[in-house]
Amino acid sequence: MNTTTTQEPLLNGVDVDAVLEARKAMAGMPAAAKFQWRATSEWVNGIHTRSTIHDYFGAGEEQSHHQSFTYDTDHPELFAAEDHGPAPVEMVLVGLAGCLTGGIAAVATNRGITLRSVKAVITGDMDLQGVLGIDPDVRNGFSDVHVRYEIDADASRTDIEGLVAQSQKRSAVFDIMTNPTNVVVDVA
Repeated sequence: MNTTTTQEPLLNGVDVDAVLEARKAMAGMPAAAKFQWRATSEWVNGIHTRSTIHDYFGAGEEQSHHQSFTYDTDHPELFAAEDHGPAPVEMVLVGLAGCLTGGIAAVATNRGITLRSVKAVITGDMDLQGVLGIDPDVRNGFSDVHVRYEIDADASRTDIEGLVAQSQKRSAVFDIMTNPTNVVVDVA
């Protein structure tokens, strides 16, 4: 699967032609659209964990990022941890923010809309009675997640709302958070 990039300055820094070319290629070869994303994780100490992302499978073969990305997660001192990184649930919010915001940039570019700024505040409400085993009827995860955007663009409010709606419609992380997913956990 070969993609080309345009030589013109990119609107919003997004090469929509390359994205659309990849979409067309994958539509013609559905097997190329099958991806497997991976992360490895290693316990450091206490509740501190270090995760690394490097290799993945896509476009019919093994792939790798240009560099490895390493993320530390921990919990705040309030939970008798050392606060070496964000809590894993905060990383979920980061994933949602990145996916939706990147989607807004791509959709805006495809629609010829110039973005000046895109800012979001993402909040996740959680009752820790579930996680801590205090109340078995309280779920362990978020009860509500709210995303609020402030977007400055050369577009009407209706057009901006359309950007957000289309990004939400195509967001992988939004889908992961709002639809059941089969998750298997085993011990080697």
